[in-house]
This record gives sequence, C-alpha cells and structure tokens, in this order.
Amino acid sequence: MGLCSSGAIGIFDQARSCWLWKTRWQNNCLRNRMQNMVPAWYSARTKPKHEHIASANLRKNLGVEVFFPRLRLEKLTRRCVVRVVEPLFPCYIFVRCILEERINEIQHTTGVSRLVHFGGKIPFVPDEIIEELRGCFAAEEMLTIDSRLAPGDAVTVAGGAFAGMGAFVLKDLPAKKRVQILLEILGRPTTVEIERDAVMLNKNSLADLAPVLAASTRRETLTA
Repeated sequence: MGLCSSGAIGIFDQARSCWLWKTRWQNNCLRNRMQNMVPAWYSARTKPKHEHIASANLRKNLGVEVFFPRLRLEKLTRRCVVRVVEPLFPCYIFVRCILEERINEIQHTTGVSRLVHFGGKIPFVPDEIIEELRGCFAAEEMLTIDSRLAPGDAVTVAGGAFAGMGAFVLKDLPAKKRVQILLEILGRPTTVEIERDAVMLNKNSLADLAPVLAASTRRETLTA
C-alpha cells in the first residue's frame, strides 16, 4: 500500500512539473506575441556597405521609421586625409514597427540581411536607448567629429616622405593651415612642419568617440 502511494505521488509530482513548465512556456509565448503586436525598435543587420540603401528602401517602400546614425570624420587614404561619412554601427540600422505585421517585409527588403535575433527570438531595443542615441545626432542623423589638433595629440602622416609614420602634435598653426609635429627619424626626435591636411588624428574608433557622444547627450539635456 505504501509503495503504491509513493508511486502515485511520484507520478503526480511529474505531472505537476510538466503542467507548470507548459504554463510558463505558454505565458512566455503570449508575452512575446503581445510584445510583437505593439510598435517597438528592432535592430536590422544589413548587407556590407548597404546601410543607406536598406534605410531608404524601408522608409520608401514600407513607410516605417528608421534610425541610421552616421559620423562625419577624417579618414587616412594613400594620398591624403579626407573627410568621410561612415555608419556609427557598420552593417546595422534600427527599425521601428509592429513586428508581427512587418517581419517578413523587412527581412525581404533590398539591402537588409535579417533582423537581429538570439536563439530564435527577435529582441526589441528599449526606446530610452534610441532616444539617448538620437540626442547625440542632428535631424539628418549625422554627427560631425571635431578634428582640431592640440599639443600632445597622436597623429598619422598621410602623405609625402613621412607617409604612414606616427607622430605627436607640437603646435597647430591654423593661420598657415599647417601643423608642427614631432617625428622619430633614425632614432632621433625631429620637429617637422607640414600641411594640416597631411595628418590624421588617431582618435576615430568607437571607443575613442564615446566621450564625444556622451558630451553631445549632456549638451542636449542642458538645452532642454
């Protein structure tokens, strides 16, 4: 009698565990489905160098809101330093939509590779994060990075006999559009004066730009 009772209790516990697991799973599915039925921001991965194409197509063809933050900064080429526009997050843009209604259309839009997902779930991006990022950028979603030089800044020479060499700024000469730098030539520190456009500031990574973005956000908050 005791064995039968123990067996019955064991079966009851297993059934109860299965029921609880199924209930949690159903609740999670319902919660996810409800989330997918309200407008929210999602991250979309684009094909390489297709961020602007994907953004334009999503806006024009689907009429959805898109956030595509970009930076205007200096970039070193073989000949000189040029000012370019690059995505803040290469190969990624943000899309606001009702996921349940737009998921297939978005993922089949020209320029889009797929919506970012983890383990089969497409997570939304909190509104606060997007608003904080937007606070750093102008209406055209562009942020110009100040490339003014200061004594002690690390730079790379873009052209001429010293092309590719690293140096440190000694003095900026804006009136002459030149800069005085300190190079190491044959093991000896040497002062050289060259065109301002011939050097690039070595602070163009996202980690280096984080203080710039934070400062922009603070300015926006103070203005408001």
